[in-house]
Amino acid sequence: MSSLPRRVKSEAKALKSEDDELPSFLNSSSESEEEEEEWEPKSKIAKRPRLPKKNEAKPKKAAAPRSTVARKRVRKVAVKEEMDVSLPIAGAEDNRMQLLNLKEEDVGTKPKTLNQKPEVPKKMEMNLFQGKNVKSFESDEKPSTSVPVMGNQVKHEKSEEDFAVDEPPLKKIKSTTCPEGKPVKNLGGNKVKEEFEMNWDIVQALSEITNVEPWVCANLIRLFQEENTIPFIARYRKELINNLEADALREVQQTLEELRTVAKKTHTTIQKLKKEGKLSGCLLTALLNCRTLEELDHVSAPYKSGSKGTKAQRAKQLGLEPAALSLLQNPMGLNLLSYIRPNTKGLSTVQEVEAGVQHILADIFAKDKDTLDFVRKLCQQRCIFIQSALAKVSSKSGNEKDIDKFQLYHAFSCNIKNIQHHQILAINRGENLKILTVKVNIPDGVKNEFCWWCVNERWRPKQFLKPDLMRILRNSVEDAYKRLIYPLLCREFRSKLTSDAEKESVMMFGRNLRQLLLTSPVRGRTLMGVDPGYKHGCKLAIISPTSQILHTDVVYLHSGQGFREAEKIKSLLLQYSCSTVVIGNGTACRETEAYFADLIMRKYFAPLDVVYCIVSEAGASIYSVSPEAAKEMPDLDPNLRSAVSIARRVQDPLAELVKIEPKHIGVGMYQHDVSQTLLKATLDSVVEECVSFVGVDINICSEILLRHIAGLNANRAKNIIEWREKNGPFINREQLKEVKGLGPKSFQQCAGFIRFNQEYIKTFCSNKKTELGSHALLTKAGALAKKKSKPAPCASRQPNPLDQTCIHPESYNIATRFLSFIGGNANDIGKPDMQQKVNAVVQKEGLEGTAKRLNTTVHTLQLIIDGLTQPESFDIRTDFDKPDFKRSIVCFEDLSVGTILTGKVENATPFGVFVDIGVGRAGLIPMRNITEAKLSKVKKRRSLGLGPGERVEVKVLNVDIPRLRITLDLIRVL
Repeated sequence: MSSLPRRVKSEAKALKSEDDELPSFLNSSSESEEEEEEWEPKSKIAKRPRLPKKNEAKPKKAAAPRSTVARKRVRKVAVKEEMDVSLPIAGAEDNRMQLLNLKEEDVGTKPKTLNQKPEVPKKMEMNLFQGKNVKSFESDEKPSTSVPVMGNQVKHEKSEEDFAVDEPPLKKIKSTTCPEGKPVKNLGGNKVKEEFEMNWDIVQALSEITNVEPWVCANLIRLFQEENTIPFIARYRKELINNLEADALREVQQTLEELRTVAKKTHTTIQKLKKEGKLSGCLLTALLNCRTLEELDHVSAPYKSGSKGTKAQRAKQLGLEPAALSLLQNPMGLNLLSYIRPNTKGLSTVQEVEAGVQHILADIFAKDKDTLDFVRKLCQQRCIFIQSALAKVSSKSGNEKDIDKFQLYHAFSCNIKNIQHHQILAINRGENLKILTVKVNIPDGVKNEFCWWCVNERWRPKQFLKPDLMRILRNSVEDAYKRLIYPLLCREFRSKLTSDAEKESVMMFGRNLRQLLLTSPVRGRTLMGVDPGYKHGCKLAIISPTSQILHTDVVYLHSGQGFREAEKIKSLLLQYSCSTVVIGNGTACRETEAYFADLIMRKYFAPLDVVYCIVSEAGASIYSVSPEAAKEMPDLDPNLRSAVSIARRVQDPLAELVKIEPKHIGVGMYQHDVSQTLLKATLDSVVEECVSFVGVDINICSEILLRHIAGLNANRAKNIIEWREKNGPFINREQLKEVKGLGPKSFQQCAGFIRFNQEYIKTFCSNKKTELGSHALLTKAGALAKKKSKPAPCASRQPNPLDQTCIHPESYNIATRFLSFIGGNANDIGKPDMQQKVNAVVQKEGLEGTAKRLNTTVHTLQLIIDGLTQPESFDIRTDFDKPDFKRSIVCFEDLSVGTILTGKVENATPFGVFVDIGVGRAGLIPMRNITEAKLSKVKKRRSLGLGPGERVEVKVLNVDIPRLRITLDLIRVL
């Protein structure tokens, strides 16, 4: 830059600092801005040089011919900035779009020649196309750049291999950038271009809130912008996210949406205030500093159009603002008597003038960022309590039953740092029902220290202050704290506590739902589902091991006909060789369970050894009358459909439970009190994650299950089923591209989660070999005659053994090279021979050495190894718990302190875990009784806690018969 003329250097410097300035459309030149900046303390005043407007919106106008020096300047600055912002992202197709977007946004002033394909030396072009020995992608020292470089013009700055020239090297990024998820350097300059810019960096803000490394946050922002799904990112982009789990990804995604909502609302508010002529420089800065909706509401509330306005606004309308500013800047020249207007309300006496000045000063103090930051820091150092008490109105007139539910909170007080999430939700519910009154108690010491700091440091006048003016200043500070700042702090504390509690509640619901969906399926059994009932009888449904409905019936067990109905049940069980009964846990469950337990104990069903289990029937009734159930079982009565659903929940829980809206499954806590939008988004994401990670066989799965695969939706699932019905079974993953509406992005997201049963496909292909061969030749000839670009169907009719694995098609090339390296055959996938060959190579070379030899990442190689060595029928759910089958029953009255029982976890909450021990009421294991030492070391778990479906051994600690409560202690996890 030293060789450039002075004018060019100054312009380049201005361009370089442009990111730190406010957008040009937000600049305000009103008189109020000048007045505001007069009285501001020196520490707050920042000189802002007026910069040339950005040319991002109209890049074509900037393409006028320029001198060679000017073109060099633009290119150098652009390259420097790009090297600061770029974080490598995997995926060739997506990166191409990402980098093209960055070229348009950040290099908006470049000449037209930059938009054309650059001329690259042949030797360099070959190296880049082959993707070999590109140092800039291998090293952590130099972040990759996405700025196109023009031939020889940058050779004096960097070597050829340090730049990404045109598109070919993008394919290299996928496999070699950031090996093992190591962060790139210079993270301070890494910024992500957002639609709405604020005074804070979204990457840093996201990192601070979620405690995730900034480089991971930057990668995630770009991955989400490219419409990648959470299951795809969690499985196939591990090196870019530092191996984060799906729950952490969801938290980052939700926080990112919240920050973007704040930014969007802020800019909407700015535009509105600018249109109304109320926007000043200080107000603009305060708005762009807001990070939460509460802060934004606090700053913008006085400027909302209303009938009266705030006290400060009314005082300003009376012309008292110069007096308030003078008190801080030039108190010696201030004479309040000169502002008295006897016939004007608000100015008729000295006291009214003083009150107006006080209101303006209080408003200034309450909007100042440094002042608010100081008082928040004070609160962090003190003990802040949240207190609840029984409301006076509810104690006089209210439902005693509802009031008793909140007995714990009638005189409740707790430090906000120690309060539990379920306590916050309980207090909020009691307040909404007008049973409780809630307040936040901030110690007086905070107020005293805050007032002293304001008067003596932050807002200390520049000149000597007369006693009466000092009194006004002190009163203004106290008024600002009591009337404006204290309520703001209370709202912030309540909002933060509620937000955290709601998020934890939703996350807990999601964890419970995942545990329930991943319950191990019971394969190869004929099952009898029983939907218990009194008056209308118990509905029966017998289903085959392949989920086909064999028989449905209704029996009346609890109306004096139990003995006669027992003969019918026995004949049905013997007829269909069914030895497993599944009972729903709804009305009459205990009586029905006792009925079957009695018959089993008397060996009534001999020679069959019958067992039974209890399963949750939550949502079964809603599903039985849904359009999906009517379409699936059109000839069945809705009451009988629920019995079928109950049986299928044991046979394949995932396939059955996805048919029900997640919030109806009933494993949550305070689910009706939390944000329904957040709840639905989280639960749908959990269902998508579970279905995707388990995988589906594309040729036999239902449309409902297919909808929940990552990258698919209702329309795409419907199109896949229609294609399957029209063309026969899918032979390989490539055929998915032929489905209407399933483009490259959808294929990328869903392909790795779709499976193909190789035995079924081989049988199908052998039966249709001759027909398919002739059809393929005819189709190929016709396609070439009509449209040369159409791929030949015969090429896509070949089965690929890798399609039965979790390996993504983008890694097939690496998998093939790995197979050649170990001397394996794709037809031996999942066999012991393959396992031996893989183990031998990995032990010899090591995982990292093998990955380096194959020019890929350790995460990708590990995924390939898993896919090649897992058995053909591998199911991740085999590690999870199966239903608890029983033959006998225990009554509530039989329980005594010290009794050892086994049970199954029903629900998990922040305060404890509910366990079904077979007595009709679930017992509670308090959270303090669940320690790491008691949990299984073998089983992988996401957090310290138990989830629905897990089998546990417990000891009875207390039995409260009047309240039907059982307290348990965890002995061990079975």
